[in-house]
Amino acid sequence: MAIVQISRITNRKGLQENLPQLAGAELGYSIDERRLFIGNGTLAEGAPVIGNTEILTEFSDILEFQTTYTYKGEAAGYTVQTGATAGTPVTQSLQSWLDQFATVKDFGAVGDGVADDTDAINRALFQLFCRETNPEIRRSLFFPAGVYKVLQSINIPPYATLYGEGINNTIIQLEPSDDSALHECVARTADSLQQIGASIGDNGATAPEFITISNMRFQSTDSTVDVFIVQDANNCKFTNVSFTGPLTQGNLSSAADDIRAVAFASSATDICEQIVFDGCRFTGTTYGTETNQNIRAVTFTNGQFDTLHQGVVLNGTAATGVRITGNQFDKIYNEGIIFDNLLNPALNASGHNIFYDVGNHFLGLGNPFTPVIDIQSNNNVSISDMFQRSAADAQSFPRIKLNDTASIATTNGAQLALGTYVRQSGLAATLINDTTATIFTIDATDILAFSVNYTISRDFDFRTGTLVVTSDVGDSSGGLEFTDDFTENNLTGVTLTVSQSGDIISVGYISTETGVNGTMYYSVTHLA
Repeated sequence: MAIVQISRITNRKGLQENLPQLAGAELGYSIDERRLFIGNGTLAEGAPVIGNTEILTEFSDILEFQTTYTYKGEAAGYTVQTGATAGTPVTQSLQSWLDQFATVKDFGAVGDGVADDTDAINRALFQLFCRETNPEIRRSLFFPAGVYKVLQSINIPPYATLYGEGINNTIIQLEPSDDSALHECVARTADSLQQIGASIGDNGATAPEFITISNMRFQSTDSTVDVFIVQDANNCKFTNVSFTGPLTQGNLSSAADDIRAVAFASSATDICEQIVFDGCRFTGTTYGTETNQNIRAVTFTNGQFDTLHQGVVLNGTAATGVRITGNQFDKIYNEGIIFDNLLNPALNASGHNIFYDVGNHFLGLGNPFTPVIDIQSNNNVSISDMFQRSAADAQSFPRIKLNDTASIATTNGAQLALGTYVRQSGLAATLINDTTATIFTIDATDILAFSVNYTISRDFDFRTGTLVVTSDVGDSSGGLEFTDDFTENNLTGVTLTVSQSGDIISVGYISTETGVNGTMYYSVTHLA
């Protein structure tokens, strides 16, 4: 009806439970809940219903008023049909719609790098993944950008999905606390009751499985603990995750700190297996990973290992099916990869990795101190790995050392090693007319004897043969020995020479004056 007059506004106040039916336009204030209402008036006055209407204030629960939500998809230029017919749309409450998503801040985490977020994060994980064994309550847990300071380990249960906004944006950072027993690491896998260590699986709990973590960083400022512990877990995947420790090159000339970016722990009944690290970074710790535990089918792919004492070290007798593929290794004091002979890990593979400054004691190229890959046990392979270490440096410390094992390796497309048998791929050298020069050298401390299969082409004259050399290192009778067995269609005017100075054997040539250079195609073969 039309407004015919403005009267003095009347109002009432009291407790929410005592709110009466207000007269038309009369205000009522609920003191205890700080809510404001106005009377609807009578039906005769034109009110659609008799009752009170709440006036929204900063204390109103807006979700209580929005009772339904229907997806429209208006950006498509039309309203999407969500139900069986256009007239029966699918609806849900706004609260239900919002509850499809969970952020760690819903549970009290702050992410300002100052507040202790340990309890809030562990509470969120418990409420979403542990409280009930019901898939419907499980939600991916979102970590908005920020630094989430923790003083104790985060215990990640089965079926948990955690995701952040990038390794430089979402950071879970462990700070040292007075009780070091409470923080063996920044985070670790836990069972369905968030039990860890020897208690995993107790009280009928499910062992860690099907955990997915992406786009975040686990970082420790404590040089006494590992960054992440994968214990008794299976079928877990880490994507674009950084495992970052506090160590710098100044701390990494020894293994004294003995900490890992990722550590493994397996029990007799629950072996860590089918664990994938895709696009992850391992940095600032003694080892990228080092383990003597039984692990199976663990994959490190498309990742980065840098600023470490050693990269990947496998000791476990049942460390099998570990695949290290497509990674970059750089700024690593000693070896990039070791398959140790302590417990003879087998059936493991390294492939398509790139190794830059590795095994040089942080002194850069030209200063090799260790092999880049050290395979000490049988039935492992290194295939298509590429190395910045030069062939000259590899004479003193090989890129790949097989240690007389029944394993296979290829090196920079230039060398094939099958157990104790090593063969260089085809090489070529120009034999300059009327010259005496060296073709290549061999370090006799590593190679005591070798053979060279070769073909010399000079104008239209050809010669093919085998040069066999044994060094005089440790030879009490004294003497470098070599034979050159060959055939040729005509005199090539080339004489191959072998000499030794200290531990270095030089293979060279003397060419006559014919006015034409020659070419020697050759491959070096030796037993390790």
